[in-house]
Amino acid sequence: MEVIICQDEEAVGAYGAAKVAQIARAVGPSVVIGVATGSSPLSTYANLAAMVHDGTLDLSDATAFALDEYVGLPIDHPQSYHATIHRTVTEQLGLDPARVHVPDGSLENLQTAGERYEAAIKAAGGVDVQILGIGANGHVGFNEPTSSLSSRTRMKTLAPRTRADNARYFDSIDDVPIHCVTQGLGTILDARHVVLVATGAQKANAIAAIVEGPVSSMFPGSVLQLHQYATIVVDEPAAELLTMGAYYKHVNDNLPAWQRLDV
Repeated sequence: MEVIICQDEEAVGAYGAAKVAQIARAVGPSVVIGVATGSSPLSTYANLAAMVHDGTLDLSDATAFALDEYVGLPIDHPQSYHATIHRTVTEQLGLDPARVHVPDGSLENLQTAGERYEAAIKAAGGVDVQILGIGANGHVGFNEPTSSLSSRTRMKTLAPRTRADNARYFDSIDDVPIHCVTQGLGTILDARHVVLVATGAQKANAIAAIVEGPVSSMFPGSVLQLHQYATIVVDEPAAELLTMGAYYKHVNDNLPAWQRLDV
């Protein structure tokens, strides 16, 4: 696990985008990107969009897979993840909407939603780089505490804390769906690279747990300790509870030239 501590949220977005772009350039224009919703990745998407627009990053044939979707929320609802991904990813990065996939959260097709999404990822050749945020309780995607570390895409019940955190996007907490369809932790681990971005002191406990705590279903993001190529990019407030913070900075300051990112 590579831990990068940046000065602020803007720097997190710049570094996260540089890391994703490095991987995307190595793969080529047909790169498969896993995309997350929430506030944490927005700066990363904005920086990626700037690269696309200035011609330094080619995503003309890219495919994207979203992590999750609410169950029972119409896809044209402004807070559905279909709509959110369209606004924050598809439009910004100039992706072909036909190549951007979001789990099916419709009640009619719920029973097979997970296996169909897994099949679509497999058909695309797997995810080259997965962008992640993290919840205050340590969830990635909507894999709440006690999720199986080998889980695949399936329906999950959202924890009360997650619904409370997401209520800011709705008129009231009563409007936040109780269920979702989410990629599993095993699905996320299948991505060839993972880039997790987190900002703010409210994420400090979760970051300390997933980076330095035991691998545990109580902090689902800790499963990333088992990933060969996981990069965790955080700002100073999100890093404040890391006991090895000074060491992570020392490592990054002393990387050989071929491992450095031009940020």
